Amino acid sequence: MLSHYLKTSIEDIENLIELTNKDILDIKEAKHESIFNRTKIKSDLVKTFENKKLMLDNELIKLVKNSGNKPLEEVLDDAQHKMLEKMKDKLFALKKKNKKYARFVVTVSEFYNSLLDNVFPRDVEGYKKLDHKPASLLKIRA
Repeated sequence: MLSHYLKTSIEDIENLIELTNKDILDIKEAKHESIFNRTKIKSDLVKTFENKKLMLDNELIKLVKNSGNKPLEEVLDDAQHKMLEKMKDKLFALKKKNKKYARFVVTVSEFYNSLLDNVFPRDVEGYKKLDHKPASLLKIRA
């Protein structure tokens, strides 16, 4: 069962990496609708991974307890140890991809916020920005 959880967890991480790569390509091309459509898929995949990770943790704890509290390295066979290492490597790769994607998201967000502030200026009180004032261009006079 442990090998199954490791294998499927690695597959989930690989799918998340693939989806994040697609998000990075789409944000560069301003295909925001595609990114929004993948959000639910990624969210469900993260929940699935978290559940598998919980089951994996429980299996590892049982395995260590049943072995007389031997170190994890002694309890796992070579294939399981390699899969655990692969999972750690994939998680690190996902972390790097998410950092890269986050930089793009912050940049796009700052661009849209500055554009909004230029069209609809805000009052500033110290460090606090208040709501946008209606732009004089868009005021309607009756």
